[in-house]
Amino acid sequence: MAPPGKPVSGIRWSPWNLLLLVPLFMLITPIFNRTGPALLGMPFFYWFQFFGVAVGVAATTIVFVKTRDQPTTPPPRADSADLDVDDLDEGAGR
Repeated sequence: MAPPGKPVSGIRWSPWNLLLLVPLFMLITPIFNRTGPALLGMPFFYWFQFFGVAVGVAATTIVFVKTRDQPTTPPPRADSADLDVDDLDEGAGR
């Protein structure tokens, strides 16, 4: 827990978050800036974009499922019994 008066970040780090980079790498233009191969008559550019949406949804779902049980803030300190409610309120510093 952050000391009183210090802002608390709601961002949490997990190695699973790196999976969210996969859909971003799919947006590199030279990868999909072509017409072939066609799939069901659709040029590569279009079906690759549809595929990218599915990959983005899958990556976001996996990261959510794997990280949803992790706390966003560390548990309170053992010596927090002597602090009042204003010191323990995480939103007060924002």
